[in-house]
Parts: sequence; C-alpha cells; structure tokens
Amino acid sequence: QVQLVESGGGLVQSGGSLRLSCAAAGFTVTFGNFIMRWYRQAPGKERELVASVDTVLRTTYADSVKGRFTIFRVNAKSTLYLQMTNLKAEDTAVYYCNARLSVGSAGSWGQGTQVTVSA
Repeated sequence: QVQLVESGGGLVQSGGSLRLSCAAAGFTVTFGNFIMRWYRQAPGKERELVASVDTVLRTTYADSVKGRFTIFRVNAKSTLYLQMTNLKAEDTAVYYCNARLSVGSAGSWGQGTQVTVSA
C-alpha cells in the first residue's frame, strides 16, 4: 500500500501561486511505474481530475486549469508536484494526490491539502 502525503496548500489571493507536493512512500515497485494524478474536491461538488502524469511523463489537464497549472514528478525523490499560477476563487478545494499502477485501478490516495483562493 502506497502512502501519500500532500503539502503546500494554504490561503492565497486571486492571481497568486502555490506549489503542492505529494511525497510517496511504502511502495514495493519503482515510483516511476506509477501513474500520478491530482484531484480536487470543492464543497458540495464531486471530486474532479485536475492533472495527470504517466510513466513516460505525458501530461493531461482539465480544461479549467490548462495554461495555469503544471504537473510534474521527480522520480528520484518519489514526489509529485502541482505548480499552480494565476489562481482563481473557483480553484478553492481540497487537493488530493493519487497513485495507481494502471488506468483502471483505484490506486492510493493522500489525505488532501486545502487550497483557498480569496477573491
């Protein structure tokens, strides 16, 4: 079972930036073998996929964050990142890290980190 710990959330003004981190541990395969994703869940809304990076560093983004967010991973540190710029009030949510070995598996989740963007 992979343990994931997110950090880097906080309160930021609209237009500001934050970098989220997700440190992974407790896995028996190489970190680079995991498909890594960031999800978010705003109050009263369903959890949504924000960004994904696969084992060959291909990235995908939700339309709402394209051009503002960048997902990247440092396999040597077993860490996933989400660089968020030009933040908007609608980005306010709890952000979760997910690690999975295949697209169809549920994978493991972190406990989440709160991001609050003030208008």
